[in-house]
Amino acid sequence: MDKIEHIGIAVKNIENSNALFAKLFGEPHYKMEDVESEGVKTSFFKVGNNKIELLEATNTDSPIAKFIAKKGEGIHHIAFDVKDIEAEILRLKSEGFVVLNEVPKQGADNKLVAFLHPKSANGVLIELCQEIDDKL
Repeated sequence: MDKIEHIGIAVKNIENSNALFAKLFGEPHYKMEDVESEGVKTSFFKVGNNKIELLEATNTDSPIAKFIAKKGEGIHHIAFDVKDIEAEILRLKSEGFVVLNEVPKQGADNKLVAFLHPKSANGVLIELCQEIDDKL
């Protein structure tokens, strides 16, 4: 893993949260995107060399809706940038981590993504991210 790619924060209302985080960071979000396969609307902020991703559920069956119902708003996941997501999945499986996505899928912000189950990572949902252009 090369670096923290972003920190994901589950929110109930992305517009209200955009305004709040714009005040906090002193800059507006730079991108919004729907990820229909995950039932989520995302918004990204740059904070120095780091990114914060806000996530709002777009349906009641989405992982974000379930997370908020169970735990409330807050940090949802930590994402790490990887050079070869398929090799990293295999490596982590061999180390005993439970991988939720055997095959990487299209995520937000031009990334291939896969997740590790929180039960295998001290309660933290870990996302692996690889820039799609890196796969070409």
